[in-house]
Amino acid sequence: MSTSAAPIESSTLALLALRCPRCHQGKLFSHPATSLTKFTDMPAECPVCGQTFEPEPGFYFGAMYVSFGFAVGTFAAVGILLYYFFGNPDTWVYVAAVTVITLVSTPLVFRYSRALMLYLFGGARYDATRAARRAR
Repeated sequence: MSTSAAPIESSTLALLALRCPRCHQGKLFSHPATSLTKFTDMPAECPVCGQTFEPEPGFYFGAMYVSFGFAVGTFAAVGILLYYFFGNPDTWVYVAAVTVITLVSTPLVFRYSRALMLYLFGGARYDATRAARRAR
């Protein structure tokens, strides 16, 4: 089984599929998100085009701010849904719901925070010919 797939033309779809920002083929993470002990593992570079996934030391510290944005969105969405669909339940229901949803979504939030940082600030842009040259 190959570590790459056919290139995805859209950068948005490649980001959602957690693919390399340069070739849109290589996977950003080594293991699936359901692997609770290894969901954070990233290769040093793209296995298809060689793009480095850590442009500089400490690059992903900025992903904490992206994670914070996801957390605020989660808190707001859960609060609004509980308020309108369950008629303003007790405070413990809000706390329990946000806690459970945050814990369950941690692997995805971690991955998408890093991917968003890499796509927006990593300096790599999609180059369809890059993967084709490397494959030859």
